[in-house]
Amino acid sequence: MTQIAVHLVVDDAAAAAAWYAEVLGARETSRVDRPDGRPLTVELRVGDTVVAVAGAAMESKAAYHVRVEDVDAVWAAALAAGATPFEAPHDAFWGERTAQFLDPSGHRWAIDQHLRDVEPDEIAQHVAAMFA
Repeated sequence: MTQIAVHLVVDDAAAAAAWYAEVLGARETSRVDRPDGRPLTVELRVGDTVVAVAGAAMESKAAYHVRVEDVDAVWAAALAAGATPFEAPHDAFWGERTAQFLDPSGHRWAIDQHLRDVEPDEIAQHVAAMFA
């Protein structure tokens, strides 16, 4: 992943991924499907840049992801510098410690710290439980 990755929230992640592939030459690198077969997230690579599309409705239509060494330290620094909490730091089922905040300009940032590698079937089990 490049230092900053883009995460777009769309109505139909499958259609968006297909469009980005056709128009921009994006290559799908991973996909997490919901139990009904619709994608929850599709990760694409456009050149050396990661673009993830997600089909979940959210308040913000885009987020920027940054891999950091210490999520909790960056979270504290962001809040001290005027960021608004969006999602508190937590250990996510996909193997990352993650948090999200809105910068003073209103842009959503996700900070991610790799904790462990997770097998796709374990991720699928967690997604199935989320939508059960």
